[in-house]
Amino acid sequence: MINGSLFDVLFTPERRPCWIDRVEIARDVARGLLYLHEECETQIIHCDIKSQNILMDGNGQAKISDFGLAKLLKPDQTKTFTGIRGTRGYVAPEWHRKLPVTVKADVYSFGIVLLEIICCRRSVNWSLKEKEAILEEWVYDCYQAGEVGKIVGEDEEVDIKQLERMVIVGLWCILDEPTLRPSMKKVLLMLEGTVEIPVPP
Repeated sequence: MINGSLFDVLFTPERRPCWIDRVEIARDVARGLLYLHEECETQIIHCDIKSQNILMDGNGQAKISDFGLAKLLKPDQTKTFTGIRGTRGYVAPEWHRKLPVTVKADVYSFGIVLLEIICCRRSVNWSLKEKEAILEEWVYDCYQAGEVGKIVGEDEEVDIKQLERMVIVGLWCILDEPTLRPSMKKVLLMLEGTVEIPVPP
């Protein structure tokens, strides 16, 4: 697509989208996954949601791409058993445990992408200090310490309430236990601010 991938946009400093655009990008991706999980005639687990597989069109809208690893579920099927798929840093824990995989694996990967969108940082960056290298751990530590503003830097104007909401949504999405993760419908409602978001366990 004309603007390349979300990866290109987020991690090229001169192309970095402003906060309002990042919020809309997160919602675009959530809408795309909701479509795959609940609105397609055949339910689809993408299996490789990552910033490189989200393309940006000429209007700045995010579009999910690269369905090479996707799994189509039969009408009576809610889970699948398959070998590990996806990209390191985005893969849900159940893949490593050889557990059945559901749409909640995509929810996990979306949570990682959401944190990347919020912070404009890669999911893993070993050039940073050890305690900041793994994005989800660093964001969780900042959230626990009541310092969510730290994750976007001080040079950016953000709506702090919206930032906190998005961080909490991301933390819900990356819970280890798949059944505790929200559906993409709930994720989208939480991102839009139309439902209350409980504190993650």
